[in-house]
Amino acid sequence: MSQYYSELSDKVTAALAEIEAVEATVARGELTIEVSKDKLIQICQILRDNQELAFDTIIDVCGVDYSGYGVAKDGIVKASDVRSKTSKNCKTRYASVYHLLSVKNNHRIRVRTWLDDDFPIVDSVVPLWSGANWFEREAFDLVGILYSGHPDLRRILTDYGFIGHPLRKDFPVVGQVEMRYDANKQRVIYEPVTMEERVIIPRIIRDDNRYAERMQDSSDQKGEKA
Repeated sequence: MSQYYSELSDKVTAALAEIEAVEATVARGELTIEVSKDKLIQICQILRDNQELAFDTIIDVCGVDYSGYGVAKDGIVKASDVRSKTSKNCKTRYASVYHLLSVKNNHRIRVRTWLDDDFPIVDSVVPLWSGANWFEREAFDLVGILYSGHPDLRRILTDYGFIGHPLRKDFPVVGQVEMRYDANKQRVIYEPVTMEERVIIPRIIRDDNRYAERMQDSSDQKGEKA
């Protein structure tokens, strides 16, 4: 599989040879290319229209908040770390990621573009793949990424009047307001939350073998008991 995606990487690199700011990597059996947001539409059009590539279907669009990604101390991530740090492997805090499929050639690719921290905005790919419509609305709703040129960029999962973007790492775990029905006013009202915020521990990718050793020790102990 890795050989297959290495060959696909060569095809993609050749098709995009005239465009700068394109970086292709094959990791964990998958091909990812990182592109400049200014070249995103041009690159996506080539990926779609080039007959050797023919990425005619968009599977998903997602927004990612890389705050605190890979930052750990003694195996634990603190809320303060998540809010204030970004991994050195991440170019900015936010990224928009596109998963493409070629039905004709039966291969896949991931396209990632990095966005500005203060104002994450990128051109919409809806003109290229109409199926990206709801995906981009979801990324806007949950992460706060703006897609310029989107035909109807509205929230899609949260309630009307919702404040903030719940999948950002600095969004309070308990939310910001509570919603309930007021019998006297005969309508739904919003109030400040009454629950205390708790600390969450995001998933961390670790490159050491501590956990493999622990699993081996646990297996040895079970063998001795048996």
